Amino acid sequence: YGVMPLDGDARARLALQRPTIAGPRSTYVFYPNGSPIPFAATPKIYTRAFSITADTVVPEGGAEGVLISQGGSTGGYSFFVKDGLLQFVYNYLGRDIFSLSSNAPVPTGEVSLRYEFEPTGEADLAVGKGVPARGELYIDGQLVGVVEMPHTVPIMFGTEGMTCGRDGGSRVAPGVYDGDFAFTGTLKRVTMDLSGDLIPDAENDVRIAMARQ
Repeated sequence: YGVMPLDGDARARLALQRPTIAGPRSTYVFYPNGSPIPFAATPKIYTRAFSITADTVVPEGGAEGVLISQGGSTGGYSFFVKDGLLQFVYNYLGRDIFSLSSNAPVPTGEVSLRYEFEPTGEADLAVGKGVPARGELYIDGQLVGVVEMPHTVPIMFGTEGMTCGRDGGSRVAPGVYDGDFAFTGTLKRVTMDLSGDLIPDAENDVRIAMARQ
């Protein structure tokens, strides 16, 4: 019997389903200056609550650059500092770009920078849409930005992997920054938590943060 060759999408689906020797995990820690992580080995964050926390040291005069990014122009996200502000860009399949910027500058010294993804409804996989969600930015535990996303990526960002401390693939949002845009401060680590443990926010805090965008 002949064997039918697999196209790119079929290979990607098999890679996502491939068993691994590692047990189930809810926390992943990444460090800068390493090789890109292949897409099949990245945490599966689609349609679920998660957080990304970057532990940094920002020098006098400030810092800028990518803390962590995954995917590229056909889907993905980038978490970064630019123009003194904490920012996050989410790319829905190359069709829609959802951008979020903090309403307060990133301070100097040891700073915790955090992004949270909170589903607010159900996915509609039949039409290729993942859950609607709220994206939130935090600086040292304080809510500094909110964006509502009507739909998100349902299955995978594409075949580009993840890089910590820089953007190692095609740009998630072309024109936002150039090149790898490596972080110029000290990036100690980036922790991704898929346990669903998010910071509780009062409804009024969310309204205030959204009004300041």
